[in-house]
Amino acid sequence: MDSKKRFDLSNRVAVITGGAGLLGKEHASIIAEAGGIPILADVKEEEAKKKAQEISKKFKVPALGVSADITNKTKVEQLLKKLIKKFQRVDILINNAANDPKVDRKNQHSNWSRLENFSLEMWEKDLAVGLTGPFICSQVFGTYMAKQGSGVILNISSDLGLIGPDQRLYEIEGRAPEEQPVKPVTYPVVKTGLIGLTRYLATYWASCGVRINALCPGGVDAGQPQEFKERLYSKIPMGRMANKEEYHGAVLFMVSDESSYMNGAILAIDGGRTCW
Repeated sequence: MDSKKRFDLSNRVAVITGGAGLLGKEHASIIAEAGGIPILADVKEEEAKKKAQEISKKFKVPALGVSADITNKTKVEQLLKKLIKKFQRVDILINNAANDPKVDRKNQHSNWSRLENFSLEMWEKDLAVGLTGPFICSQVFGTYMAKQGSGVILNISSDLGLIGPDQRLYEIEGRAPEEQPVKPVTYPVVKTGLIGLTRYLATYWASCGVRINALCPGGVDAGQPQEFKERLYSKIPMGRMANKEEYHGAVLFMVSDESSYMNGAILAIDGGRTCW
């Protein structure tokens, strides 16, 4: 089979959690461009449906936007049944959903993100979406794929799953140390946990024809303050953040037959940041 055919996803059904988000739509778009059927699953149902309609119109595939609370196993099981009834199969799962609390540099008294003050409630919510959700989705969809005898799971980790956050990026001159904003603890913990989940599942289901890998993207340029971007650029050998389309090729490769011998791999695409 030539490479063009090995990248072909015609009629393959791909569930993308967090499908209404910035990268969720991008993952869905490249799958649709390759002929696949993306299912944009998100708690923001209307936004997921809107983006699915845009993808359907552009790529002429039956993309679908659905409501999905990935922290609720019963609802995930119901989603699987719905998709099997409609499409008779599920071939790809992209665990993309995650909470990503933004660092608040404007509020002079916003120190909620610091480890000393970080609430147990927020810890539990972030881990529920970012780690328990992928576990549940992998358990439900992965078990189905194993019985089917084929499938791919792609976990979306981060460069912060490989390195710790550099809190100097968020420093504000003149503010007391205990008032300095920081990247919350949950994000790197979740993204590191996804790497562990990837390795576990890759060995667990390899004999069943199911492959599991993780992609570790760097930051995406999405209108962040220029001061922050310039600080971050100095940490990246390529001197810039990613454009949102720059992960298309990696995602397509990792969910297609072209990566048929790739299992348990952790792929960093971060402009070289984790090299330093």
